[in-house]
Amino acid sequence: MRAVTLQAPGEVGIEEKPDPEIGAADEAVVRVEASGICGSDLHIFHGRVPVEPGFTIGHEFVGTVLAAGDDVERVSVGDRVLGCFHTACATCAACVRSDYHRCERGRIFGHGSRLGDLQGAQAEQLLVPRANLTLRQVPEGMSDEAALFAGDVMGTGYHAVAHVGMRAGDTVAVLGLGPVGLCAVQAALAGGAVRVFAIDSVEQRLEMARQFGATPVHLTEEEPKRVVRAATESRGVDVVVDAVGDPAPLAMAISLARDAGTVSGIGAYAGVGETPLGLAWLKGLTLRLGLANVIAHVDRVLALIDAGKLDPAPLVTHHMKLDEAAEAYAIYDRREALKIVLTP
Repeated sequence: MRAVTLQAPGEVGIEEKPDPEIGAADEAVVRVEASGICGSDLHIFHGRVPVEPGFTIGHEFVGTVLAAGDDVERVSVGDRVLGCFHTACATCAACVRSDYHRCERGRIFGHGSRLGDLQGAQAEQLLVPRANLTLRQVPEGMSDEAALFAGDVMGTGYHAVAHVGMRAGDTVAVLGLGPVGLCAVQAALAGGAVRVFAIDSVEQRLEMARQFGATPVHLTEEEPKRVVRAATESRGVDVVVDAVGDPAPLAMAISLARDAGTVSGIGAYAGVGETPLGLAWLKGLTLRLGLANVIAHVDRVLALIDAGKLDPAPLVTHHMKLDEAAEAYAIYDRREALKIVLTP
């Protein structure tokens, strides 16, 4: 089979690899019919997440089950399925609490030996462990690209508001309108937020947020804090989502939240930075950070997409072939695409 592999930082290529085979009763093999290039794939592409040369990358996929182990009950051979970006064992202490994203034996597709040694989904076929938790059947009539979002990006956007307990009637601000931020905008509105402030500096993304029903706020041409305060009687918003993952937007998030409000940090933070913890303490804020618990949310997210309450289709700007992966990564790295879907 053909697979997209990391060759070196800044370089991907297509390699021929052996077709995967089932080695455990809970595994399945999926023929991949669509995979996505995600912002976190750029961390691998740039070398910030170390992955061995020749390792197959990618963690978003939709396809058809080719083979299933004896213990696989949720899906069967021939089923059209989507996959979550990570696996979970279902039996450790974290999984028993439904904190599948913190599974003691959790693994992430396409992220090298340090994060579970699972080959990635940007390939013609994929071996899927823990298939009963990892895979879901795609609802009849749902497109590949819509289903693709449920297992990662839309699931992450949904998690951004769900794990902080956002309620109908809340006000929300979202910092960073990449795919995850735009999905968080949709999820907040679908959850009953009365107003969502969408903050970024890219006009096209601000316009997309406007079309979803949010109030766009330009990061540099306006003063987000002033705009939010003016619209909330100087209180600030109930929930702030930082979809960037950097100390600067996290600091802004703290400034935008109302007293006793909540900040949801769903961006991928790394390293050390300065954060105004004193202000967060004085305001009595709740900070919730971390990897998205996509497995816990995937069924709700699929149902909301199927019902038309969430619509990831506008976020897909490019459809490209697997053999064009090098060009696709270059386009994505230059920020000329919002979301790229690869097909064989």
